[in-house]
Amino acid sequence: MPTVLFVCVHNAGRSQMAAGWLRHLAGDAVQVRSAGSQPADAINPIAVEAMAEVGIDITGGVPALLDADTAYAADVIVTMGCGDTCPVFPGREYEDWQLTDPAGQPIEIVRMVRDDIRDRVKTLVSRLVETPALRKDTSASRDTSAVKIRPVRASD
Repeated sequence: MPTVLFVCVHNAGRSQMAAGWLRHLAGDAVQVRSAGSQPADAINPIAVEAMAEVGIDITGGVPALLDADTAYAADVIVTMGCGDTCPVFPGREYEDWQLTDPAGQPIEIVRMVRDDIRDRVKTLVSRLVETPALRKDTSASRDTSAVKIRPVRASD
């Protein structure tokens, strides 16, 4: 099972929304983690509100400090606006998503960030996990009831 780590500076907005989307879209087929280089005390309430509007509850998330153990346990690390504040861990597959920081933004902007993250997570899921909803081949010879894991390769 692939493990994805979402990282942003405060681990209170973008990374929490991405983790919520990945849990929602991939279910138990992917392990989801999030962390920050300078975690906040709590999740951004506007991010919580924006996710609740689409039926995803991220209130259980707690901003966590990014550490080497968490990073090296991940197959894919997705950074979100960290710049130089997030360390790089050699040997990990990285994606960098340039996203507006929802901190201090009105709900209209946070909704746009939420939807941008959803689209990016959908693409990530299609790369990591093959589910019946994402499968193009629906022939009867294939078991379409089970989620199938696709290997993670740095060349993908």
